[in-house]
Amino acid sequence: MKNTVFFLLLFPLALFSQSNYTLTSPDGLLRLEIETTPRVSWQLFRNNLALTDAAPITMSVEGIGVLGQMPTVLKTETNTVVGTVKPVVHQKSASISDVYNELTIKCKGDWGLVFRAYNEGVAYRFFTNFKDNIQVNDETFAFRPKRCLSYFYPQEDGFYSHNERQYLRLRPDEINETKMASLPALAQLEDGIKILLTETDLQDYPGLWLSGINGKNGNLRGIFPRYPKYLVEKGDRDMQPTDREAFLAKNVKGTRSFPWRLFLVSAKDVDLLNNQMPFLLAEPSRIADPSWIKPGKVSWDWWNNLNLSGVDFRAGINTATYKYFIDFAAENGLQYIILDEGWCDPAHLNQVVPELNMDELAAYGKQKGVGIILWVTWLSIDRQFDELLPKLKKWDIKGLKIDFMQRDDQEMVQYYWRMAEKCAANHLLLDFHGAYKPSGLHRTWPNVLSFEGVYGLENSTWDTNKKIDPEHNVTLPFTRMVAGPMDYTPGAMLNSQRNDWSPSWNRPASLGTRCHELAKYVVFESPLQMLADSPTNYKKEPESLQFLSKVPSVWEQTVALDAVAGDYVAIARQAADGLWYLGAMTDWTPRTLQLDTRFLPAGAYEIEWFEDGINADRNAQDYRHRTGHIKSGDQITAKMAPGGGFVAILRTLGN
Repeated sequence: MKNTVFFLLLFPLALFSQSNYTLTSPDGLLRLEIETTPRVSWQLFRNNLALTDAAPITMSVEGIGVLGQMPTVLKTETNTVVGTVKPVVHQKSASISDVYNELTIKCKGDWGLVFRAYNEGVAYRFFTNFKDNIQVNDETFAFRPKRCLSYFYPQEDGFYSHNERQYLRLRPDEINETKMASLPALAQLEDGIKILLTETDLQDYPGLWLSGINGKNGNLRGIFPRYPKYLVEKGDRDMQPTDREAFLAKNVKGTRSFPWRLFLVSAKDVDLLNNQMPFLLAEPSRIADPSWIKPGKVSWDWWNNLNLSGVDFRAGINTATYKYFIDFAAENGLQYIILDEGWCDPAHLNQVVPELNMDELAAYGKQKGVGIILWVTWLSIDRQFDELLPKLKKWDIKGLKIDFMQRDDQEMVQYYWRMAEKCAANHLLLDFHGAYKPSGLHRTWPNVLSFEGVYGLENSTWDTNKKIDPEHNVTLPFTRMVAGPMDYTPGAMLNSQRNDWSPSWNRPASLGTRCHELAKYVVFESPLQMLADSPTNYKKEPESLQFLSKVPSVWEQTVALDAVAGDYVAIARQAADGLWYLGAMTDWTPRTLQLDTRFLPAGAYEIEWFEDGINADRNAQDYRHRTGHIKSGDQITAKMAPGGGFVAILRTLGN
C-alpha cells in the first residue's frame, strides 16, 4: 500500500565542490559522501568515523558508454520523506515508518543516480531515461570496509544454485577472488558495527553476487550471472546454462530504475532484527484488491515422508492420507495443507497419480475449510499454466509451491515476475523454493508469501555433517531473514542434542531442544509458515501442538529484545488479537537471558511459557510448561540449555 503520511521537504545539501556531495541520515549519524570526478564513488561514515573507503559505481551500456565514468552533473535534487507504509502482508508489523533523506544526481546523457539515507542504512540505484531499449554489458559494485574483522559469508560454488548456504565466519584474508557468495552477506567491523549487503527491487535484471579481491582488507566486488547463451534441459525441473553471453541483460527498457544496492548499518546486532529497508525500497503493491490474500500455517507432507501411525490405511500419496492431513489441519486451526512432490507426474501436471482422487480431496478440503497448495516444478508450470488452470479453479487450489529455479540471471528474474503476476490474476498464493533470496518481489506482488533460498530443516533428512544446527539457526535472523520472508519449514517434534542426532528420511529430527524448535515460530518470519512434522508426532505432543496451533504467521508489531549474531536471539511480537509472543534461541552454548518487558503497555499479564527442562542437555525433548503472572516492566528469565530455546505468551489482565 502507499505511504499514508508523506511529506516532501527540502534539506541543505553540503557542497564541497562541483563534484562532491553529502547526504546524511535523518538522525545525522550516517553520512554518505559522493564523489563524481573522475568517476562516481561513495563513502560511508558514522559519527564522523569512516566505515568504508571510497567505492566506485559504474554501469556499462552497449552503444552508449560507461555511466558513472567522467560524468557531467546537470542537476541535483534533494528531499526528505516522512511517511508510513502499511504492508498488505504483516510480516513484521502492520505499519512501517518510512523516513529518509534522498539525493538525486542527474547527469548529461539521460541517466543518473539516486541515493537514500535512512537511520538504519543507505542505498543507491541507477536510473536511465533512454528512448530505446538497451543492453547492459556490466555494472561495477564495490564494498570497501574499514577495520573489517570478519564476515558472515554465504559462500557458493557457482551461479547455478538453490542458495541454501551456511553463513561461514570468514576473516577478510580468507575471502579472495575465487570465493563467491550470494546475498545477503554481513560484515563485522571494529566497535561492533555491522553492515549487511543486499539488494531489492530486482526487476528484469540479474541478481547481484559477491567475490573477494585478492583477500585484502575484506574488500568485495559485485559479480553477476550473465545472460544465458545456451541452456540444457535436464528432466522436468532443470534448465541449466552451459554457456553465457558477455552481457548482463538485453532488451531492457531504456527508461527505468535499476535495483537498489543496500548497506544496512547497525551499531547493535539487535537492530538488524527489525530493519525493513529491503521491503521499503521495493516497488509498492500492484494488486488493486488484495483482500483474497490469506497468510497462514500449513501442514506439510514432504519432510515427514507422509509417515503416519495408528491409522487403518496405508499412508502415502493417496486420498486417505491427505484427508487425514486435512482433518489434522482443520482440528488445529491450520489454514492449508501442501501436496508436495508426487501428487502428479512432475513433467505433466494434469496427470494426477491414480491413488489420488483430486476431485474428492478438493471437495473434502472445502468442506473442512482447509485450502490446498500444490507443489510444481518451475519449468512445468511455466509451460502448462494455462493448461492446468481450469483444474486449479475446479479444485479451488489456493496456491502453488514452485521449485527448482536455481538461477537469478535476467531470464529467471523475469520468470519470477511473470509467474507472480499470472498467479495474482488468478488469486493464487506463491511460495518459491529452489529460489534466490527475497529482493522486493513480495511487496510488489504480495501474493508471494514466502521464499526458500535458505538452508532449512529439510536438510536434516540428509545432513550427515550436522550443519543444520542451532548456531546456524541463530545466524539466519541477522543475515538471510533480513532480506525477507524465509521458508525454513520448522516444526520437528523429534529433537536431539548434537551427539544423539543422525539424519533420517522416515523419522527426521531436529538438532536442538524442543523449545528451540518452538521458538522458531516466533523468531523466524514466513507468512506461509509450515508445520513440517507428521500429524502423528504432533498428536503425541498436545502441549506443543496447542502452542503451534495458535502462534500466528504474521504480526502487528515486532520488538527485538536481545541478540548477538551467531550466538543467540530474543524477540517479542504482537499478534492481531493483542497477545504478545516471546521467542529466544541460543547456539550450542547454554545461556540465561533477562528479557525486559517494558515494551508491554502498563498493566498485569498472565504469562504462559515453555522452557528447556533440567535434563534438556541430555534429552532435547525435555521441557517445562508453566503459567504465572507479571507486570509490564518485569524481567522474564529465559534459561536455555545447549541448543536451547524459550517461548512465552503474554495475555493482558487489565490495569
